[in-house]
Amino acid sequence: MLKAKYDLRIELKNWFAGSGKVIVAGIGNPIRKDDFVGVKIVSDLQGRVPDSVILIECETVPESSIQEIIELKPSRVLLVDAAILGFKPGEARLISPEHIMDFPAITTHVLPLRIFCDYVTGSTAAKIGLLLIQPGKVEFGEGLSPEVAAAAERITGFLLECFGSKTNVRSNNSLER
Repeated sequence: MLKAKYDLRIELKNWFAGSGKVIVAGIGNPIRKDDFVGVKIVSDLQGRVPDSVILIECETVPESSIQEIIELKPSRVLLVDAAILGFKPGEARLISPEHIMDFPAITTHVLPLRIFCDYVTGSTAAKIGLLLIQPGKVEFGEGLSPEVAAAAERITGFLLECFGSKTNVRSNNSLER
């Protein structure tokens, strides 16, 4: 039996369906090439999302945003990060925290993402999702590889569709780190 092709756009639309306040948190290291993809996506969403979407650029320390996330009482929290998935650079998957061991993220985080997710879920009852993107290059340096840059652009577009955003929507709800 053939397995259906994975469609990230559909997965994201289904995951966000019926959500209220949403937090999208970008995780990554700005000096480790493709590891920065999560922060890049959040940066590209700045000023383009409705007021119900709050953007946080966590960089390498998502745990520093835990209290802020809890106080905002979101219905959904999407963590966007690079991860070794065993796919081609730029391929992405939306997974639940329960499956994080199947896709171990590249991490410089002090607190493992699974513990972060469990704590946020226990404190907010928010649905947590991890949008993980296969990096191509994670050596020291700046800038995304062409494949991961194209994926970041595509994923940004998918997220804007999920939020019902238009490219000219402006908002002052963005939180920067």
